Amino acid sequence: MKDSKTDSTTWRTATRLVRGGTRRSPHCETSEALYMTSGYVYGSAEEAESSFVTDGTRFVYSRFANPTVEMFQDRLAMLEGAAECRATASGMAAVYAALASQVKAGSRIVASRALFGSCHYIVGDLLPRFGVDHAFVDGTDLAQWREALSRPADVVFIESPSNPTLEVIDIAEVAKLAHAAGARLVVDNVFATPLLQRPLTLGADVVVYSTTKHIDGQGRSLGGAVLSNDRGFVDEVLGPFLRHTGPTLSAFNAWLLLKGLETMELRVERQCANARRVAEFLAARKGVRRVLYPGLPSHPQHALAMRQMGSGGSIVAFEAGRGRDDAFRLLNGLRLIDISNNLGDAKSLITHPATTTHQRLGDEERGRMGIGPALLRLSVGLEDANDLIDDLERALAAAGLPD
Repeated sequence: MKDSKTDSTTWRTATRLVRGGTRRSPHCETSEALYMTSGYVYGSAEEAESSFVTDGTRFVYSRFANPTVEMFQDRLAMLEGAAECRATASGMAAVYAALASQVKAGSRIVASRALFGSCHYIVGDLLPRFGVDHAFVDGTDLAQWREALSRPADVVFIESPSNPTLEVIDIAEVAKLAHAAGARLVVDNVFATPLLQRPLTLGADVVVYSTTKHIDGQGRSLGGAVLSNDRGFVDEVLGPFLRHTGPTLSAFNAWLLLKGLETMELRVERQCANARRVAEFLAARKGVRRVLYPGLPSHPQHALAMRQMGSGGSIVAFEAGRGRDDAFRLLNGLRLIDISNNLGDAKSLITHPATTTHQRLGDEERGRMGIGPALLRLSVGLEDANDLIDDLERALAAAGLPD
């Protein structure tokens, strides 16, 4: 039983977030049904045989498909404006599936250097073990992209904005270069969310998310998603990889993520407004040497960010003092903002990337990525912005950083 009595293709964003993909069972429940089942039964041996021959026409095993997971996939696809969505157990499962499903020994990946630590590991360490060549470039330098993509490639992978230095990459231009080199462009859009940036409309072929972040947004659930308008890629490349390797999203987590989508627009709008206030405060504070926030004119790619994104986002990066000791004193002086390596949460969270999310990369590689010992990444939440600013002011003073 379908939830809608109208044409869902005409719905606006807020309606899609609340209603998209909903399928009511014969019980006519208000909230989406939670199908916590590993398998499904058949009325006869012939029905079971037919279900596997005509694969995909009914649910046969929740590693392959599940009604609650499908509702989440359909809702997120509607929000993204994508033809297809496949959910995974985590954001990193989504990244790995999107990349690994496309490559084999002799393939080539070109990626922006500024990546989340685990993404950097997949491109630079893990896939090369299987004979996949790779090249890292400065994502903001189109000349480096032209050079790297002057010979064939299979996959191009970027984050924009990047984690944690918030580099903004020209998605449309990189997409043109990727396609000319024979590659699909995969964009990790987690910092921007589908509300602020639509990579598929800019020329990207595949979009990935850690749905753990803004989509859940309340620290409850791990999850990931891969979206594309290329049905051939999803059905023939990504789909078999997911089916046979099993990075399956739990039905319960899918249900939580459906609930998260209902309020995501309201949360992200407030988080972005708070983040701008916090960024402006930090930019005016003498004890802060550098603030990176795409919504500020001081950001190196501010103009590009304002063309590609609806706002500056909810993440602020800044350098407090001169090094690790100053940064740690600030962190330990916070009383409201929590120290945590997660982001996109309703609660404001802060981390020191050099010793947490990017610690395994080493000083030299972190230096290339702009991750210094004083850099902090702040994910701004839903608290009152004045309370967040007060907390940062107290912590800066406690750290002995001048005002």
